[in-house]
Amino acid sequence: MSKPSKPRGASRTTPPAASIKASLHPRNPHQGRYDFGRLQAASSELQPFVRIQAQSQQQTIDFADPLAVKALNRAILAADYGIQGWDIPEGYLCPPIPGRADHIHHLADLLASCHKGKVPTGDQIRVLDIGVGANAIYPIIGHHAYGWSFVGSDVDADSLASVARIQAANPSLSQALVCGLQPDVSQIFGNIIQGGDIFDLTLCNPPFHASAQEAAAGSLRKVRNLNSQKARNEQRANLDQATLNFGGRQNELWCEGGELKFILRMIHDSQRFAGQVFWFSTLVSKVEHVAPLRKALIAAKAVEVRVIDMAQGQKTSRLVAWTFQPLAQQQAWSRFRWG
Repeated sequence: MSKPSKPRGASRTTPPAASIKASLHPRNPHQGRYDFGRLQAASSELQPFVRIQAQSQQQTIDFADPLAVKALNRAILAADYGIQGWDIPEGYLCPPIPGRADHIHHLADLLASCHKGKVPTGDQIRVLDIGVGANAIYPIIGHHAYGWSFVGSDVDADSLASVARIQAANPSLSQALVCGLQPDVSQIFGNIIQGGDIFDLTLCNPPFHASAQEAAAGSLRKVRNLNSQKARNEQRANLDQATLNFGGRQNELWCEGGELKFILRMIHDSQRFAGQVFWFSTLVSKVEHVAPLRKALIAAKAVEVRVIDMAQGQKTSRLVAWTFQPLAQQQAWSRFRWG
């Protein structure tokens, strides 16, 4: 059984009190400002993108520059997670690592709540990542923090090829993550969960837009917000390049019916695998979707539903988790699988 890696020094330093992101999970190592000195030491590729912010006189990068954001992620993953050679193809989403880490740590608390307050660790804990993407960020964080093993699925073969390249450079991740192509976009758990499979947890960061137009508008808003402090000519010069960073591929950002329809399909599909999974879970970006999802879960006869709020800076999101396991079965699962 592999043991979870001990937390290393965070790649951020403590900023003035006014800028501390106290809302991050207490086990999240990415509190406060980025420690760019430490990050550049871990990955020299970050150095050309680091500059001094005029107002604060602190080191920063241009977060509207996709190459700078990718270099930052590569440095964080090298410094804090021991991952070398991380990269994603052009046009794919570059995930915000502090937020993804929060997701994992809150899910760890979910498991701990059914295990006398102790997070179950080790590679016997099996997690299914629906939509592992090109970056494999959830398996990287989950395996490093808790030693969990992962199965990752995706409908995009190019995403899985990208993950394979990351694994080739990081043998420990090759042992911790097995990926499979979902050949049917109408399926979520089908074709992936096999007859003898048992999963302690499933997670998903679903596409939340309902159309390509809606996704493009959302990406444009992000770019404009990041560019708001720049001169107009610089805004125009960076706009197309930055949109590539936030645009993502279709399967990453939008699907017919958007987030709500996707999660409703997930709930319906989860009933077929009720006995093989302890906790199903998904990120929910829009608070107005929580009520109809609760209603659908009641109709699906979920035994327990949890809504876990997460707040990172100005952004608020939530996890919705559900189980079909009765209390006695939950206790037996904890005792025999988690020890």
